[in-house]
Amino acid sequence: MYDNVFSGKFFFQGSFQELDIGVESGIITDIKKHINHERKILKNAIIPAGTDTHVHFRDPGETEKEDFSTGSISALFGGTTTIFDMPNNRRKIDNYAAYSDKLAIVRRKAFCDFGLYSMFTGTNADIISSESSGIKIYMGETTNAPGTVDFTEKGIQKINNMNIPVLFHAEDGKCLEKHSGIAKNLKEYSATRPPECEDLAIDKAGNMKFSKGVITHLTHDFTTAYVKEVTPHHLLLNYDMPLGAYGKVNPPLRSRETQKELLNGLISGKFNIVSSDHAPHIQNDKVDFEYSKAGIIGVETRIPLMLALVQKKILPFDIFYKTCILNPALLFNLKKGEIKKGNYADFMSIDFSSMERINDYRLHSKNPGSPFNGFNGIFPSTVVMRGETVIDNGELVADRMGKYIKPAVDKS
Repeated sequence: MYDNVFSGKFFFQGSFQELDIGVESGIITDIKKHINHERKILKNAIIPAGTDTHVHFRDPGETEKEDFSTGSISALFGGTTTIFDMPNNRRKIDNYAAYSDKLAIVRRKAFCDFGLYSMFTGTNADIISSESSGIKIYMGETTNAPGTVDFTEKGIQKINNMNIPVLFHAEDGKCLEKHSGIAKNLKEYSATRPPECEDLAIDKAGNMKFSKGVITHLTHDFTTAYVKEVTPHHLLLNYDMPLGAYGKVNPPLRSRETQKELLNGLISGKFNIVSSDHAPHIQNDKVDFEYSKAGIIGVETRIPLMLALVQKKILPFDIFYKTCILNPALLFNLKKGEIKKGNYADFMSIDFSSMERINDYRLHSKNPGSPFNGFNGIFPSTVVMRGETVIDNGELVADRMGKYIKPAVDKS
């Protein structure tokens, strides 16, 4: 009857309860106090695995920085079983041929489940792949994306008709041009891409009236009807820290005061999603600040960093759960993010007493240099994906079993 039965203290319907979870074909089919079946005992607290809606695995095109194998392994070690990869590859994913080619390359490498975005440039709505998990709009220049200025009502309507999430890199291109200049440290870099460029872009994005809009990587709170995403680096880092080029990112880190306000906003429930914006570069790209590439890794540390805040009683558990696990899955109508019948059996075992210092040499990214080196984190000891144990006692025990999850997206 069951392929597997897992037994332990699960986070279920708002509290931790001793339960048995019956699984068939990767799906939770039974939730009971006791199931008369051979059981796999999971220790410590068991919570649903995470979904990261914003990663750059660089594959194809820049696999010296990351590829789908190393990126998806990193995700699993951080308690994330589902990722959504951005389209600003060296060959932009802005048409169905590029999308199809990318999918064919990465699907055979994935250790975790995944979806893929296409890039909307304002004029390419007719050639975007109908299989796209979501759409990304870059309103200002950033890595491998020149920025988009003009949008037609016809193009916006075609994207809306796809009924999939539309994510904005909200930095206004003209504003960035106005403030451009040489920056030799993090504070100067923030001045070249100031918060006002975000504000202008968010206003413009709102005027497009997409039905499933998301403003990504906010660096300060801003009123919008769209879903609001924040990242661990904007929540926990600021431009006064001695991070050098490893703290260079778009949009930039802000002042200590702004960073603390952002974290307090998360704590008070102002934001919907915490994503990593995992964006690796080779070491040589992080040597000279002025010419270094913008991007911070984080797919493996996103959940551990937030769990450490929970353990320190800084971040309420329910806010962590909603922003890192439940809401990202709901955004894409995934059968994940919650222990319930009919959902995939994706969960992780957490020992809240096992807080440790993050050591970037132990991270699994191809280029693991992290500005969070030395920060507290709580990593999962066991991770289960679709009813199969993939991380056990901190070791990878499964081969490439990641699936393309586009069929799970509701397009009704």
